[in-house]
Amino acid sequence: MVPHLVTALTGPINELEQRVLDSMPAIERWFRLEWMEHTPPFYSSVDIRNAGFKLAPVDTNLYPGGWNNLTREMLPLAVQAAQAAIEKICPEARNLLVIPENHSRNTFYLANVAQLVRIFHMAGLNVRVGSIDPAIKSPKKIELPNGDTVCLEPVVRGKRRLGLKHFDPCTILLNNDLAAGTPGILEDLHEQYLLPPLHAGWSVRHKSNHLHSYEELSKRFGKLLGIDPWLINPMYAKAGEVSFADGTGMDVLTSHVDAMLTKIRRKYKEYGINEKPFVVVKADNGAGAMGVMTVRDVKDLETLGRRSRGKAGAAGVGAERSEVIVQEGVLTNERVHDAVAEPVVYMMDRYVVGGFYRVNAERSPDENLNMPGASFVPLAFSESAHLPQPGAKPGASAPNRFYMYGVIARLAMVAASYELEATNPDAEIYE
Repeated sequence: MVPHLVTALTGPINELEQRVLDSMPAIERWFRLEWMEHTPPFYSSVDIRNAGFKLAPVDTNLYPGGWNNLTREMLPLAVQAAQAAIEKICPEARNLLVIPENHSRNTFYLANVAQLVRIFHMAGLNVRVGSIDPAIKSPKKIELPNGDTVCLEPVVRGKRRLGLKHFDPCTILLNNDLAAGTPGILEDLHEQYLLPPLHAGWSVRHKSNHLHSYEELSKRFGKLLGIDPWLINPMYAKAGEVSFADGTGMDVLTSHVDAMLTKIRRKYKEYGINEKPFVVVKADNGAGAMGVMTVRDVKDLETLGRRSRGKAGAAGVGAERSEVIVQEGVLTNERVHDAVAEPVVYMMDRYVVGGFYRVNAERSPDENLNMPGASFVPLAFSESAHLPQPGAKPGASAPNRFYMYGVIARLAMVAASYELEATNPDAEIYE
């Protein structure tokens, strides 16, 4: 299924699609050479926005949930990728411990955990789920609406290892983004593989580091394809510490928003795009409570500030400050059943293993879709993203469109590997 695109079928995205297909041998060689030098994140998911004139990743998650939204048809690819990933890290692996988020009542999230257990079990491992939630004091079996069950067991910490009673894993898979900070129970594990590493957690990670890595890569990749990197890269700026409640840093934020809107207008004029530019303001680290704000005009910031001050006053709370980034807003011109949609691509090791559409009928094309009311349509990736069909008319072939999405998602994954290398606290520094 190719989603309905609002833009005409002859738009720049189809030129980009054609360029990507024509350059396929060069692209695949480029990725192979990158993976000879760099280690991919163990798993990741990337939210992509297709504006019809621009295709860009807007969020890269290194602790992806939502694996339950992958269809049964996608599982063989995920299992093969899981085997490859484990073989590379710990070939003698027998036992794998999955550590989930602590909110154990969310059945959608737990269905995702059950799917991860299924994938790694099919990859040939003994898999159990160990909770670091202090409330879990004995094994707790949870029946899920889809018929799956998840058994949460309390973790047991030894001097140098983490496991369960009578279960000693060589590999620990975190499906917990550590937004609340790094729990001591996960530190100083010298004899076990912890995937992803602790510095991938949201209490440490910064979106600006990722966007910087992606920007540098998009320039090199743009040169390879002979395209303007802007077509695949959302511009961004760091705006420093901001508090909407007491107005701290608002003048700096306003000037960054103004400058970014001006840059976008210039690009729109260059490409003859008749859309209203917008930016997205969000916390630089994922632990921020501010959410994602769409700003179409600097005047919007005054309204947001007033609203935040009112909320803070009513709640009697102090002014919370967040490191903030301003990111170029990318429209989504895709629709599934007439509702606004965006593709989400799932990867394990260096492989695209599937994906789905996040659909939200209650949101507009310039808003964040990852909100209450979102649903997931996996049909879009029912055909493999690895098998493009040369010769098919641009915009008319599902495999070609999804191959292109897979290329952009893998580019974001390479950026994540650069980002993790640059922020690794244990990396050896050579003078």
